[in-house]
Amino acid sequence: MKSDVIIVTGVSGSGKSVALNALEDAGYFCVDNLPPELLRDFIRLEQERFTQRVAVAVDIRTATSLPHLLPLMETLKGEGVDIRSIYLDAATDALVRRFSETRRPHPLSASTQPGDAARALVEAIDLERQLLSELREISTVIDTSLLRPAQLRTWVRDLVGATGSSLTLVFQSFAFKHGVPLDADFVFDLRVLPNPFYIKELRPHSGRDTPVAQYLAAQPEVVEMLGQIETYLARWIPSFESDLRSYLTVALGCTGGQHRSPYAAEELARRFAPQHATLLRHRELDSRE
Repeated sequence: MKSDVIIVTGVSGSGKSVALNALEDAGYFCVDNLPPELLRDFIRLEQERFTQRVAVAVDIRTATSLPHLLPLMETLKGEGVDIRSIYLDAATDALVRRFSETRRPHPLSASTQPGDAARALVEAIDLERQLLSELREISTVIDTSLLRPAQLRTWVRDLVGATGSSLTLVFQSFAFKHGVPLDADFVFDLRVLPNPFYIKELRPHSGRDTPVAQYLAAQPEVVEMLGQIETYLARWIPSFESDLRSYLTVALGCTGGQHRSPYAAEELARRFAPQHATLLRHRELDSRE
């Protein structure tokens, strides 16, 4: 029986508990903070119990064991285990705010130099990023800086539910005024395109609505830019597939994340859907729902 194993990791305060709960709701048997040395025996035990879908949270609390995790994952893949990792990240200021709100200490606070609490927390976050950097490189990254828990749960469920293709394309719209997503592989700036915000009748709508979509589809600059983005992606997607990438996140940004970038994400997802598994994310629009 082939096991489906997901490693949930990332910086402290990024939402790993929320992600693990989402995976449990999706039918995974979940374990938090399992030492990597026990992972193989745990998978074998669950196989004997006919458990096919397993999720394990691994983080800095088992720092001394982390060097063993990457080689073990490669070994398990060679043994036929379908194992992949999701890395949750967030901007430092967002993490500082979350720790301040919960009043919980960072797991590495004792490892940093004495000083004021705010500086010690930032130093602990930076140290954690360094220790987890290799794991981040091989993982699918989700930037949770601006996500509500409900959004994160949806995004995690969408990720684990995306099957049938060696590479899943994730098209994400965002607002530059709220920052570029940390999980983006490609970032395209659409702020030079005509903005429906300045048309009174279109301002209340979003790029997912027909009036805005019809307006943007009629603009030559929009047609040209989306055509060039499509050509660029079509040229390089096979290279990412050859590199055994599971997900490729294409971030499309405009000023407010309401009109141009959602339209572009929807349109590009529609164009690539016949050949690839695709996911759609609208960071700002989804946060309002």
